[in-house]
Amino acid sequence: MSSNSILLIVLAAIVVIVLVIALVKYRQQQAKRHRRLRERFGPEYGRLVTVTGSASKAERELEAREKRAARYNIRALSRDEQARFTARWQQVQAEFVDNPKASLGHADDLLGEVMTGRGYPVQDFEQRSSDLSVDHPVIVQHYHAAHGIALRHKTGATTTEDLRQAMIHYRALFEELVSDTSPSAPIPANVPHAAE
Repeated sequence: MSSNSILLIVLAAIVVIVLVIALVKYRQQQAKRHRRLRERFGPEYGRLVTVTGSASKAERELEAREKRAARYNIRALSRDEQARFTARWQQVQAEFVDNPKASLGHADDLLGEVMTGRGYPVQDFEQRSSDLSVDHPVIVQHYHAAHGIALRHKTGATTTEDLRQAMIHYRALFEELVSDTSPSAPIPANVPHAAE
């Protein structure tokens, strides 16, 4: 074997070793990214994987949400704002007894006002829920469930019990957004997603 052949074999081996090391590092970074996003977003990660059909698509979306939300100036509500919103929520809940259909819309409207007060840009449901998922990945599942019921309600496919469940989901989100702390309410195993 000539020295050129040996040199080419050594260089090829070095290139292969470098590529293997790079691939291992890349996979480690991807695993770390996957773990970080899954831990941070919890059930929202799983929901988004189901919706997109791909963990990598879900992860790109979640990272885009993080970048977008980093630009927002999210703040806690003042005590006066908390009291005012809480009083309005009590009115919405009381309205449910006589007019459950209207109270559902009023609950959603009030949540939009609370989000605006906190500093979230309020657009359509998809934008609201994705923005909320960054800081409230568990509780946003309640928002998806309530929205799913509201969509079915528009087609006449809900009962008063369904509307009551939607109000319970809205209340969980409302309480977290209005409170100073962020206790994530547990999600019952049977909470449907908006797409269901």
